[in-house]
Amino acid sequence: MTPQCQSYLQQFETYMQSERQLSAHTVRNYMYELQRGSELLPEGVDLLNVGREHWQQVLAKLHRKGLSPRSLSLWLSAIKQWGEFLLRSGVIELNPAKGLSAPKQAKPLPKNIDVDSISHLLAIEGNDPLTLRDKAIMELFYSSGLRLAELAALDLSSVQYDQHEVRVLGKGNKERIVPVGRYAIEAISAWLKCRKQISCEDNALFVTEKGKRLSHRSIQARMSKWGQEQALSMRVHPHKLRHSFATHMLESSADLRAVQELLGHENLSTTQIYTSLDFQHLAKVYDNAHPRAKKQQDK
Repeated sequence: MTPQCQSYLQQFETYMQSERQLSAHTVRNYMYELQRGSELLPEGVDLLNVGREHWQQVLAKLHRKGLSPRSLSLWLSAIKQWGEFLLRSGVIELNPAKGLSAPKQAKPLPKNIDVDSISHLLAIEGNDPLTLRDKAIMELFYSSGLRLAELAALDLSSVQYDQHEVRVLGKGNKERIVPVGRYAIEAISAWLKCRKQISCEDNALFVTEKGKRLSHRSIQARMSKWGQEQALSMRVHPHKLRHSFATHMLESSADLRAVQELLGHENLSTTQIYTSLDFQHLAKVYDNAHPRAKKQQDK
């Protein structure tokens, strides 16, 4: 790879991070896919002078290697973004990847956990800090349908306990407010009593025993552990609880656009025209529909 090409790749990476504000995970995937594609180009052709016919040949090679339609779509997304970047930079006049498409991929429905199994998963016992922390994490995932990155990024100030709300920074740095159910609020409050005894590095809501913000991988590992200990028939992970949140809300409310807003989705294939709903409506739908959100009635 020529020094000029390497220089543009570095600029492209910065552009993805700064201007497009894509997640670190997405940027890493794009850079990997560009490298993968460049290695399959004919001799004398690089990422700066590649033509449409070259990308078509690479697409065919990747397909013959057995890459899934989903992996091919990721690769195509990367080279299309690269082409648009070069177009904006004045390096090329036409994006050679424009119009290329991968084979259609099947869209299996996500498997959710039924309400009884969720209740069993969340019925973990123990007063030690790790158990209380993990219970609060799982309650919040299921209560509010958060993404893994969203939950890991929460600070102490993110949760408004009197309002039963959590302020979330989603994809594309878009902020939204999501209701939090009573069970989750109680679990978080119990965890915070233990957190006070830990010397923490920052204001992260969920931390390790050493006070560091809990990593994505650690959250995934702890949830998998609890799924095994509670003898669930399927592997438990953050997205599984998010899917279960969405499924149970839809089953109870049938309000697809409200669930769309709660999940922070810009588009859902099953929705019609995107409709913004005010938060009061979302909170009402949530309180009436979510199995673990219903607040106690005044006695």
